[in-house]
Amino acid sequence: MSLELPFDNSYARLPDRFYTRLSPTPVAKPGLMALNRGLADRLGLDAEALASEAGLAALAGNELPGGADPLAQVYAGHQFGGWSPRLGDGRAILLGEVVAPDGKRFDIQLKGSGPTPYSRMGDGRAWVGPVLREYIVSEAMAALNVPTTRALAAVTTGEPVHREEPLPGAVLTRVAASHIRVGTFQYFYSQNDHKALCDLVAHVIARHDPEAETALDVLQGVVERQARLIPKWMGVGFIHGVMNTDNMTISGETIDYGPCAFMDGYHPMRVFSSIDAQGRYAFSRQPDVALWNLTQLAQSLMPLIDDVEGAQGAIDRFPELFRAAWLSVFRAKLGLLTEVDGDAELIQGLLQIMAKGEADFTNTFRALGDDTARDQVMDREAFDAWHDLWTARLAKEEATPETRAEVLNRTSPALIPRTHRIEEAIVAAVSGDLGKFQRLNDALSTPFAAPGDFADLARPPTPEEAVPQTFCGT
Repeated sequence: MSLELPFDNSYARLPDRFYTRLSPTPVAKPGLMALNRGLADRLGLDAEALASEAGLAALAGNELPGGADPLAQVYAGHQFGGWSPRLGDGRAILLGEVVAPDGKRFDIQLKGSGPTPYSRMGDGRAWVGPVLREYIVSEAMAALNVPTTRALAAVTTGEPVHREEPLPGAVLTRVAASHIRVGTFQYFYSQNDHKALCDLVAHVIARHDPEAETALDVLQGVVERQARLIPKWMGVGFIHGVMNTDNMTISGETIDYGPCAFMDGYHPMRVFSSIDAQGRYAFSRQPDVALWNLTQLAQSLMPLIDDVEGAQGAIDRFPELFRAAWLSVFRAKLGLLTEVDGDAELIQGLLQIMAKGEADFTNTFRALGDDTARDQVMDREAFDAWHDLWTARLAKEEATPETRAEVLNRTSPALIPRTHRIEEAIVAAVSGDLGKFQRLNDALSTPFAAPGDFADLARPPTPEEAVPQTFCGT
């Protein structure tokens, strides 16, 4: 008996040139590594059914759940600035869409589910490492209140994946408000397919912007969502690592956790991605790249927008919207409850002190809550001078110390998914031990709480533990 899910597949009702219909490639012997029961409840799904034999078969791609209409989406994109006219889901299959009890619609996608017409000579598979990394990081981002795709399940396949060496295969079940990307619009624009652009705009309006009426409204909505998202990344020290246009969603969710990382020691030009040799996607460049990507979206929508000045105005608003959101995020990280001229300089002053000596990003901001941040920085004389300015700024507000501490501790996490801890969990999992993976997920589910028994996970890596580079999951 196959698993039944409450699918209502709106993307599959778009014309055939939006995707290729095909089923996942079955695997030899699926095994359950993780099931996100809380997310299952959020989606209105039966967690026990997902954990059953029929559920495992569906999560591995061996059997289609009832109501599924599986497909691989086509899109294009700029990758590190270079144009790729046809990309698409090279190792993912969209099973369909479910409508949650609150009426919100979510994609359910299998990632690592076998080759598609968009695989570009790849095998369409994933190994355990990238699957567990995306599970850990995407769920941590959700707990950090950063818009993100989610991980419903991770399963092993019982088959090796051949990279530099044979590695155990796995499949991730990813959940998203949708998988529509800037690159989806770019694909149809590059094809001069204005009818498809119209259909896509109508779909996005129905799914993400129900109050919108035009393509310009859609552009404005995407600009606003991205202007809110990137400051949230920066507020937790997150570096996406591969901000290609095919990795920017219309929904404003973070997607595709390949060579991503959270900073330990702060530096504005920090890069982890092994493929970002020029630092295009460095930490402090993320707002500029977001604006560049949004400009590509605007260009793709121009056949449907008569108001050229309006489109330019939507793009021109991004820096202002970003700055306002960035100030809001970092004011809270300093415990500030009001807006005062000079706050930006106060924030930058601390970041400059942190950059000298590369103080731990997460622990320095967290230590402001108990006034021990001085111990985190190298230039303590400069910090003392900054602290006097901060104290004077705090005095302009009427908040009690208890309120201040509450604000600081709910905006600056004690725990993030540090790269060396993720690597430890992956190495152990490859050997058959999921204990470190499970413990890390448990800890990261409450990142703003005092770490308690998880205090070891708040410690920055030693030089021997540090992971200087991260790699694409393919």
